[in-house]
Amino acid sequence: MITSRVLMIRPHVFGFNEQTAVNNMFQAAPSDTDSAAKALQEFDNFVAILRSHGVIVDVVQDDPDPPTPDAIFPNNWFSLHENGQLFLYPMFAPNRRAERKPAVLTYLEKNFFCKSIIDLSYYEQQGLFLEGTGSMVLDHDAKIAFACLSPRTQATVLADFCNQAGYTSCTFQAVDAAGHSFYHTNVMMTVTSKQVIVCMESIVGAAEQELVRSLITSSQKELVQITLSQVASFAGNLLELKGKGHKPLLVMSTRAFQSLTTYQREQIGRWNDIIHCPLPTIESCGGGSARCMLAEIRSAERNM
Repeated sequence: MITSRVLMIRPHVFGFNEQTAVNNMFQAAPSDTDSAAKALQEFDNFVAILRSHGVIVDVVQDDPDPPTPDAIFPNNWFSLHENGQLFLYPMFAPNRRAERKPAVLTYLEKNFFCKSIIDLSYYEQQGLFLEGTGSMVLDHDAKIAFACLSPRTQATVLADFCNQAGYTSCTFQAVDAAGHSFYHTNVMMTVTSKQVIVCMESIVGAAEQELVRSLITSSQKELVQITLSQVASFAGNLLELKGKGHKPLLVMSTRAFQSLTTYQREQIGRWNDIIHCPLPTIESCGGGSARCMLAEIRSAERNM
């Protein structure tokens, strides 16, 4: 099922997070003093673009206390599934754990069907992490959870999620051009209803590449390969959503779109309408892009 609804957190104190920069190589400290204001403009513009294409966007304003500089990326700390399971995830950075704010949870429980809350955040006490649909790229059709292992993505927690959510895990190592592990899987891989967009050259070792390739083949989805340089432009950080057109939307940043070749755009365009939005401040300062900002609402409304 492709969802037409997402939750987004409008930031209050967006900024460079030193605690996440230790293993997020996409982050860069801002050189100006108005990055928070620029990020807010980018956020509001993104919401408007999504809504103009028929996506239902629930916007929740972030609370000022406690300060949460990465609240704009809610998909890392919760996921809400078709069957009403609401998962809460263990977060690597201590200041990101504060994003699990009661007001957001209350909003979810009040407005959507939440059969059960499965709180995995206790793994933080053991130094084990799994940052939601950043750490995992979920194939909801084949029930596969793809995950590149990193300091923020550990197999123990992944196995627990898969056991409770009914997914099969596929783990591998993936690194950037400098040999650093990707902090999240969703920067190098996207799964849609018809395609898997992935940087195969980033996956370490022929055996792991073949494992990923074979699972994509068995799911009967088309493989669309992107390069390491395109990953650096967030061309792997995409999300398929249902809009008002005949084709599903594939949402990305303008930087990601501009990095794609004409052939890649044609490949994607066979199944999806591409929409994009400029997110330069959020990408540079926050180290995340369009997909990171979108928490899918996959369960039904309460009043339905």
